[in-house]
Amino acid sequence: MAYRDLREFIARLEAAGELVRIKAPVSADLEISAIVDRVSKGPAVANKALLFENVKGYNVPVLINAFGSARRMAWALGVEDLDELTTHLGSLLKPELPRGLGAMLDKAGELWGVLRGVGLGPSLTRRGPTQEVVLTGDAATLDRLPILRCWPKDGGRYITLPTVISRDPICGARNVGMYRLQVHDSRTLGMHWQLHKGGAEHQRAALQKGVERIPVAVSLGGDPAVMWSGAAPLPPDIDELMLAGWLRGAPARLVKCVTQPLEAPADAEIVIEGYVDPAESRPEGPFGDHTGYYTPVDDYPVLHVTALTHRRDPIYPATLVGRPPMEDYWMGKATERLFLPLMRLFMSEIVDIAMPPEGIFHNLVLVSIKKRFPGHPRKVLNGLWGLGLMMLTKAIVVFDEDVDVQDTSEAYWQMLGNVDWARDVVIQEGPTDALDHASYRFAYGGKIGIDATAKGPQDGYQRPWPEPVAMPDAVQNLIARRWAEYGLE
Repeated sequence: MAYRDLREFIARLEAAGELVRIKAPVSADLEISAIVDRVSKGPAVANKALLFENVKGYNVPVLINAFGSARRMAWALGVEDLDELTTHLGSLLKPELPRGLGAMLDKAGELWGVLRGVGLGPSLTRRGPTQEVVLTGDAATLDRLPILRCWPKDGGRYITLPTVISRDPICGARNVGMYRLQVHDSRTLGMHWQLHKGGAEHQRAALQKGVERIPVAVSLGGDPAVMWSGAAPLPPDIDELMLAGWLRGAPARLVKCVTQPLEAPADAEIVIEGYVDPAESRPEGPFGDHTGYYTPVDDYPVLHVTALTHRRDPIYPATLVGRPPMEDYWMGKATERLFLPLMRLFMSEIVDIAMPPEGIFHNLVLVSIKKRFPGHPRKVLNGLWGLGLMMLTKAIVVFDEDVDVQDTSEAYWQMLGNVDWARDVVIQEGPTDALDHASYRFAYGGKIGIDATAKGPQDGYQRPWPEPVAMPDAVQNLIARRWAEYGLE
């Protein structure tokens, strides 16, 4: 299902009882965030998308927690269940195990070829609702927007749910990212594109080529698939808007920016246009991050605002990150489900993969495999660490195919019972997430791989492996039929 814009998605949420309109006056300074934190961590039945219609000092409502459940995240990407993402993308790919590196690369290219071939790349339109109001010069002020201060020790107000668009200054390839932006003042923003992200690569390329300005468009709102696409960890030469078009079943509509040589989503609520001087930086932070800790102050580039365009009655979308569970977990869950078929391209033995909320994406990955030969779990560990941004994962645990890695209780039981810590652990050093505060060096540190599979003679294990305890099906069926007789209802 393709939503024309954010408003159609809001309408669906409201019709299904998944949206609460809050008319009471609230502050963008901590109050909204405190409400969202309580809702995110409260009972599932009370976890709703929130539309704050009366933000003190602003005439722009704030939408937050729109993607904050499995159901809402699935709807945002046009499916009823997030597992459908795995099924739909898997159906585009052949199931056979590739033979040799060339074959694997051919299969990886097959997907992108399919996406390009179905004609769902973005389309350009002359006009769009996002330019109903056009402000340039001194009128293009960020003070018009209800940008949130999320946590008490944050360095300022932060834009937290942007679609940041830039182009590689050498090859011209578009990158769509989701990078937080700190408000320095009414005309400048801190651009937090991290070391391993596409925007940072554009900055490095610009410095190498001597480019003085990197044009940037920051889109807020629009079709939910377009909003989410900036968080998708795609290869650097793949346009995220092409993936958004495939998810939508229709091309994303773009419109030319008014002050920058870029295109922005035509149906967005708000677009901030500007440029980054690749040689300029300014202290950014602290920021209460998705790790649950404050990320400290560091130098990051500065976005200079040249225009602000928006609908006549814009809605400002935001998200809150912090100690899980939070809305970003469900955004990451969509990534997990969608990219499982891509992992199987290179490692067809993978059955399933899970990133528990406690692991905040890069700290823990659980993977089940069809184990076939000695050392197979270690092959999978190293394969995953060599696969794109999976290189940042601090801990990977490998299980047998019959373990439900989505059930963390079962997974932890299997892991702690099946591991000989002297023989089943791999510890090595490599790249880590830029937000990892435990690494002794910035973005580089230790990581652990754990073989939690059952062991046998092929693994050098000489004892018989025990059988799990379980009740026979016949007894289970018997007590199910008689349950009311026991008086335990």
